[in-house]
Amino acid sequence: MSAASENPDGSDDRVENRAAHLLPEERSTGSADPEEQAAAILAESDRREAGAVRLAESDPETTGAERQVAEAAAAPDSFLERRTSEQTVTPPEPPD
Repeated sequence: MSAASENPDGSDDRVENRAAHLLPEERSTGSADPEEQAAAILAESDRREAGAVRLAESDPETTGAERQVAEAAAAPDSFLERRTSEQTVTPPEPPD
């Protein structure tokens, strides 16, 4: 049994799979260790994902730096809202 199949969270399998499917521009860098390169790519992806998850304005722990990471990781065509829930609804009109 290989070490990759022994890892219960599948992270070794994930790295091996990513190393086997490097993009042409990733291969062109000429890495001596494709698995190490794949692990670094996946780690950066995980950091970006975690930053995007913590972007919620209602999360008081979201820092400006985390917000910048999430914005940088966002899809180019996406738009990140900066409004609170109260700002998204039309206030009721006062009674006559």
